[in-house]
Amino acid sequence: QVQLVESGGGLVQPGGSLRLSCAASGSDFSVNAMGWFRQAPGKQRELVASINSGGGTDYAGSVEGRFTISRDNSKNTVNLQMNSLKPEDTAVYYCKADAVAYRGTLHIRNDYWGQGTQVTVSS
Repeated sequence: QVQLVESGGGLVQPGGSLRLSCAASGSDFSVNAMGWFRQAPGKQRELVASINSGGGTDYAGSVEGRFTISRDNSKNTVNLQMNSLKPEDTAVYYCKADAVAYRGTLHIRNDYWGQGTQVTVSS
């Protein structure tokens, strides 16, 4: 089993910045791609940004140029630096990891999700 714990959400004024962090923990696992998703009230969860184990990144068009995703493979952490925040960025942000758990000869691959952290952009 792999656990993801997010931190860094909060209330910020339009134009401000926030940094989200997510740490993966567990025993005998490895992490492939990691990413951030968000879900606003009444809307579907959407991809914000993702990063693979080699550092390749992908961003939603609505955040490109404002958000930066990064990861530390040695610590199994992923961060999302959010700048120039807009009210429409308000949502619950979720961390996701594509991870493999090793149980003897079994390699169990799953998507794991964090509990979510609220980001509110408002004056």
